Parts: sequence; C-alpha cells; structure tokens
Amino acid sequence: MRTSAPVTRVVLVLAKAPVAGRVKTRLTPAATPAGAADVAAAALLDTLDAAHAVPGARVVVALDGDPAAAARREEIAAALADAVVVPQRGESLGERITAAHGDVADTFPGAVSVQIGMDTPQVDATLLADALDLVTTDAEAALGHARDGGWWALALADPRQAKLIAEVPTSRDDTGDLTLAALRAGHPGHVLALPPLSDVDTPDDAVAVADLVPTGRFARAVADALPASGGLPR
Repeated sequence: MRTSAPVTRVVLVLAKAPVAGRVKTRLTPAATPAGAADVAAAALLDTLDAAHAVPGARVVVALDGDPAAAARREEIAAALADAVVVPQRGESLGERITAAHGDVADTFPGAVSVQIGMDTPQVDATLLADALDLVTTDAEAALGHARDGGWWALALADPRQAKLIAEVPTSRDDTGDLTLAALRAGHPGHVLALPPLSDVDTPDDAVAVADLVPTGRFARAVADALPASGGLPR
C-alpha cells in the first residue's frame, strides 16, 4: 500500500514499446521480427521487476510507442500499472533523456534518480539501490559504462542536471567516456563510477546476457527466439 510519505528515490526507465519491426532489429535475421519483439518485451519486464524491487523507490517509465500494440502487452500493462508513465519527448536521445529527468523532478521534487534502459535485463535491485545511495550521500552523479562504449545507468542527485549530457553524441564507442567527461565538467570531483555491464544489441550479446540470468524471462525468450545454429553459443 502506498503511503503519503514523500518520494525521495526514483528509478527512471527509458523504454520503447516492444512492437515487432520497431525494436531489437539487430537481432534479425537470426530472430524473426516477432521473436525480436518478444526478446525486447522480456527484457523490459525483467528490468521493471528489478526497478519495482528497489526499496523505497518509485518507478517512472518514459515510454515511446504504443504498449497496446506490443508483444506481451498484458504483462507489460500489469508491470506499468504501479509506475508513473510519461511519454518520451524530443528529437535526439539527449533531448529525450533531459525531458524524462525533468518529468521526474517535476513529479517528485527533491528526489534522487537513477536512469536505465531496457537493454540490461541482468540488472538487479541491489545495483540500482547502490546507485541511488551514491547520489544520496557521496556524489552529484554516477555513471555506469556499457562494455560496448556506451553507458547503461545514470544516477543524479538532481535529475535536472541531465541537461549536462544533452549534447553528447550517442551510439558511438566513446559515448560513455564523453558522457562521463560532460558530467565531470559540471561536477568536478563529484562523479563516481558504477559497475560496467553488457547491454543487448546483437544475437551474441543476447545469448551472453541470457547466460547471466538463466532463470529470467529474458533467457527463456532468447532460447525461443534465436536458433541454435549460426555460430551462436547455446
């Protein structure tokens, strides 16, 4: 049961409705478009489970697309029912990140935040809680690098400070480093590192991450969607 206590911690999930042909397109042709969408839906659901399990935190989902047209739409609707859902706004990813953090600040004034996507379904509540703890007591920001050169998590003591990274170029092998530099330029000496994680873009990524969480929805979806042939480890 929700209480009237003020919200001081927020897990922000940037997500795209897992509609066939619109998500995880790099998993094809190893997976069908429908299979890729099911993998994306499973990743989102496992991510939301972790977010909802963070003690004392509310979940905000910045959503792009129509969840009514998504794979696993009923499960997703149930997972979103206990979250604050806002639409993504902006043209670039940096603009969408900034807008979503602004929504968090408007909805829950004074709360610290940690932002994740739906590409690291191996994330757990402990990792997210630790990130929130860092920006509650020790740092203005904390960043988790992704192993492909991007980043998987951004924690902020003041969510509005996401504007510091609005112009950082994305989808590059130095995006994580550039993001860290932008944060440190705004908060010298007060930006910490979170553990690096692998995210899911390719079939090989999906299989490797599924092996880390073999009992989750994501692992089962990967086993169903990706063939055992084609050089993929199974």
